[in-house]
Amino acid sequence: MRILVVCGAGASSTFVAQRVRHAAHAEGLEYSAFAGTEQSLPIDLDAADVVLVGPHLLHALERIERDAAARGTTVVLLPPDIFGDRDGTRTLALVRAAIGSPGGPLPAADAAPPPQD
Repeated sequence: MRILVVCGAGASSTFVAQRVRHAAHAEGLEYSAFAGTEQSLPIDLDAADVVLVGPHLLHALERIERDAAARGTTVVLLPPDIFGDRDGTRTLALVRAAIGSPGGPLPAADAAPPPQD
């Protein structure tokens, strides 16, 4: 699984890519993750199975989804608080949920706990 993390200039995406890569390897998954920018996306998209889009690129999401769909690539818009995911596990859960893999998304930090029976 090849994960492309896209942001405006590549700085924050580098941290997210590194963290999700470490989280995947800790779970024994052979995922790679690399950072890209909005400008490098047309080239980088060919090497990705999943594209994680920084929340500040919401304005470009429709175009990114259209370009990715032509290549069969899954697109995930990252939540605004994703940069606080210090160990990459929440980001990995978003990827796994998007591709239909076990270990779906973790609840948001401010989400209410599920009701108890």
